[in-house]
Amino acid sequence: MGADYYIANTENGDHIDDPSEDALFMLLQDLDDTDNTFITIGPADPNATWYASVALLEDGGYETEYRDPATANTR
Repeated sequence: MGADYYIANTENGDHIDDPSEDALFMLLQDLDDTDNTFITIGPADPNATWYASVALLEDGGYETEYRDPATANTR
């Protein structure tokens, strides 16, 4: 898993090209339990198949997931 350039998208339509660590923290802080419950992060390469997601749980915690269909890898 690796890329030189990433994108981050949220459920409510926010999009950041090559987000910094601070930008990722901002996206996490903006999650809510109504219409912005998750963020996906992946390489900007449209042919890449892997991605990571962070979802807000009802108790205020987070669930993280990494998926790579090319290698059948899920964590």
